[in-house]
Amino acid sequence: MYENFQPISFDEINTYELASRPSKVTVRHFAEPIEINDSLKDFLDKLPNILAVQSLRELARQIRRAKELNKPIIWGIGGHIVKTGLAPVIIDLIKRGFVSAIASNGSVLVHDTEIALVGFTSEDVDASLGKGDFGAARETGEILNSAAKRGMKDKIGLGEAMGREVLEKNPPNAEVSLLCQTYKHKIPFTTHLTIGADVGHFHSNCDGASLGATSHTDFKLFCSIVKELGGGGVYLNLGSAVVLPEIFLKAVTVVRNLGFPLEDFSTANFDFIRHYRPTTNVVRRPTAGGAGRGFSITGHHEIMIPLLAAHILCGE
Repeated sequence: MYENFQPISFDEINTYELASRPSKVTVRHFAEPIEINDSLKDFLDKLPNILAVQSLRELARQIRRAKELNKPIIWGIGGHIVKTGLAPVIIDLIKRGFVSAIASNGSVLVHDTEIALVGFTSEDVDASLGKGDFGAARETGEILNSAAKRGMKDKIGLGEAMGREVLEKNPPNAEVSLLCQTYKHKIPFTTHLTIGADVGHFHSNCDGASLGATSHTDFKLFCSIVKELGGGGVYLNLGSAVVLPEIFLKAVTVVRNLGFPLEDFSTANFDFIRHYRPTTNVVRRPTAGGAGRGFSITGHHEIMIPLLAAHILCGE
């Protein structure tokens, strides 16, 4: 029926011995069964040395190296890091010297402040939006906007201003508040706002000039920290799909535009799905051309971040 086409013959296909072929996975990479009395280090060592585990192990090595070299380890975080209960893990890493700075979007301020004040956060948006109650908690907006106004007056960034403001309230949950603990330990906390995206921006005491000025101060501070990444530093993007990847990319170009070398550093993106901007603006573009190495690790924060912390503390 088909004059120009007939089924091709496989009779002359060339083959080779299986044993002669290089392969990416061997039994040496396989997992080992977990025993009931295994230590945490035993558990980590028994994970398969494949794909995400390889990435976690190598990233943890780079973080330990950064600490040894006294280079920045910057944790960029979105609000879900607080909402998935991970602040105590990061605070412990602060105390152990594995956090040089935290960069956040605006939602972190909302959730961390509420945790510090009352021990709960993350309202039911579906239930409150129809009534117009979403985001209308008085204290959340008051603290954010008071901090911004005082911060602008004192010429400090919004993250530092928020840490001071919240800690001055003597909140009952300060020990699990990233704002309180970074302020207490003098760890830079920079906040990068999208005006209108956070609930405090429509409260009556909101002043856009204060929010803009303090967030801009934080961007300049963030650039100063990114400037030191070269020679072994690490930047982590945890759960910010748009804002922080864009902020980081702009900081990278500022640093290079000013003539500072930015090579031999690592970046990593953690999220439960892979988004375009973190993959492009954190993992790929800044490290392109051999300038550094980027990691993409996909999974739920409440599982992956404790695993990363465990690898940092227990790895070799």
